[in-house]
Amino acid sequence: MLGRVEDPFARILTLRPIGVMRTAFATRVEAPRQPAASPDTEGVIELAPGRNLEHAAEDLAGWERIWVVFWFDRNSGWRPKVLPPRSTTGRKGVLATRSPHRPNPLGLSVLRLVHVEGLRLGVRDVDLLDGTPILDIKPYVPYSDAFPDSGNGWLDPAAPDPRAAWAVAFSTLAEEQLAWIAAHSPLPLRERITATLTLGPQPHPYRRIRRGRDGALCLAVKDWRVDFTVEDSLILVQNIRSGYSTAQLAREPSSAQDPIALHQLYSRREESGGAPTPSLAS
Repeated sequence: MLGRVEDPFARILTLRPIGVMRTAFATRVEAPRQPAASPDTEGVIELAPGRNLEHAAEDLAGWERIWVVFWFDRNSGWRPKVLPPRSTTGRKGVLATRSPHRPNPLGLSVLRLVHVEGLRLGVRDVDLLDGTPILDIKPYVPYSDAFPDSGNGWLDPAAPDPRAAWAVAFSTLAEEQLAWIAAHSPLPLRERITATLTLGPQPHPYRRIRRGRDGALCLAVKDWRVDFTVEDSLILVQNIRSGYSTAQLAREPSSAQDPIALHQLYSRREESGGAPTPSLAS
C-alpha cells in the first residue's frame, strides 16, 4: 500500500509564536478593519528572545512592506456565515470574507515596515490588537503579490469604504455625560463610540447597532447604550444611558466595584437632571 493512511484532516498542528504585537488598540472596536482603513497607525512587533530571531530578521529592513501572519487569540469559535460591514446583500460564507471568526483563527495583514532594531520591528498601518501573537513574517514583493486588476467577488468596487464617509459629533448633553463617565470609569467610551460609528450608522450585529421599533438608532458599548441620529454624512450622538434594566438597577450591588453601582449612580444623576451625586466611595 502506497502513501499515508491517516486522515489528513485529523492531524493536530502545533504553532509557536515568533513574536507579539504592541499597539494602542486594546479591543476590537478600537482597531481598524483593514490596514489601509487607518493609515499611519503605529505599532511594534517584538520578536521572541533566545531563538536567534534577530538573525532571522536580518535583511528585512530593505523591504517597504511585510506580510504579517497572526493568531486571532481573542476569538472563540467560528461562524460559517457572517455579515461583512460592506455587504449589501446579506450574509456571506466566511471563506469569502476577511472576518476574524474563521475555522482556524489565522489573520494576515500587510504592514509598512518603518525600522528594524534587533528584536523590534517598527510598523505602520497597524490593524492588530495589543498582545496579538505573531506567527510569521514575510516580505511583500510587489511584482508577485499585487494584482490590481483582479475581480472583487461580491464586493461592489464602486461602494465607498464606510470608515472614511462618516463624521461623528456629540450633543451638549452627550458631552456632559461622557465627562461624568470618564471621571468615574476607566472605559474609553468616547473613543469606542467614535471608532464604531465612523464605520457607518447602519444596523449591524457585529458593531452592535440596532434600530428600535420607533426607528431610533442605538449603539451598545459594553453596558452603555448610545442613542444617535443621522443627517447626511454626520452622526450625532444625542444621549448616553445605562444598558441595565430598571429591575437590574434596583438590586443591591455586591461591592463598590460591582458595575451596577456605577450605573445606579449614573441613573440617579440623570433623574436629577445632571445635578451632582455622591461618589461611589461615599
